[in-house]
Amino acid sequence: MRELTYVARHTVEWREAPDPRLQSGQEAIVTPVAATSCDVDSAILAGHGFIDPPFALGHECVARVVDAGDAVTTVAPGDLVVVPWSINCGACDNCRTGLTAHCTAVPHMAMYGAPIGGNWGGLFSDLVRVPWADAMLVPLPADLDPVAMASASDNWSLSWRLVAPHLKARPGARVLVVARGSIGLYVCDIARALGASDVLYVDPDPEHRRIAEGYGARTAETVEPVRHGFDLAVEATGRVDQLALALKCLAPEGICESAGNHFRPGELPLLDMYLTGVTLRVARDNVRAHIPDALDLARSGKVAPERVVSHVLDWEQLPGLLPEKHLKPVFVRADS
Repeated sequence: MRELTYVARHTVEWREAPDPRLQSGQEAIVTPVAATSCDVDSAILAGHGFIDPPFALGHECVARVVDAGDAVTTVAPGDLVVVPWSINCGACDNCRTGLTAHCTAVPHMAMYGAPIGGNWGGLFSDLVRVPWADAMLVPLPADLDPVAMASASDNWSLSWRLVAPHLKARPGARVLVVARGSIGLYVCDIARALGASDVLYVDPDPEHRRIAEGYGARTAETVEPVRHGFDLAVEATGRVDQLALALKCLAPEGICESAGNHFRPGELPLLDMYLTGVTLRVARDNVRAHIPDALDLARSGKVAPERVVSHVLDWEQLPGLLPEKHLKPVFVRADS
């Protein structure tokens, strides 16, 4: 089989790899049918990551099951499934409490799309082994489009977690979104759908702002700190100065969710945070626990994640087009 391999800045190529095989009755083999790039993949392709190439890329996809072990009970060959980005067994203490990104059955940070915690391959591959199929794979409801849901592996479901629990606890909260990619736009969509009283989206990209406005958000290219302006802030830029901006805008006891990958150090306004009493979470997402709820919201008709999909492209175009700067390209197999 082929796996798409990141080999140098702005460069990926198909490389041959052995076909994966079932190694236990709990496993499945899947073939991605609609795969997309995570916001962090753009940083990796631009050379800003912290892992040296080469390695197989990709950790967001809807896939079709092609083989399953005798002990697998929740999916069968032919089923369309969401493949979560992190490897998890579903049975250890962490997994049972929802901390699936911290599964103790595998090395720390085991994931698709980067050789962290072992080499599990990437979801821009012709075939992928899923070591615990019942624990990991989530059947895609028949009324959901695989293209629209290609990001349910990570960014869409992460965005649900960034805002949905907070809006349940704080109905009508004011939400600030400081972003540069798909996560921030998904957050705008979800926040307005779940009753945020105000959503301000800050992004220098005019096309991104146009999409956010379509979701009912106010937008700005830049913004100065707004003292006590927002109950919830979501930062998804990977820039510490923008995280600091978001923190300075929070109301007393406000919450900031940082979904940016901060590869560079920086300073936070710790005294402001102390005086305001803010809560900051910088978290690697335990996405598997949130996928069913995020899919339910997608089915409700209240949201439109398909608006964030910028391009629908043929699978064979991956080497040439993935390194190009697109908001959310989805690569689809012609025979899917």
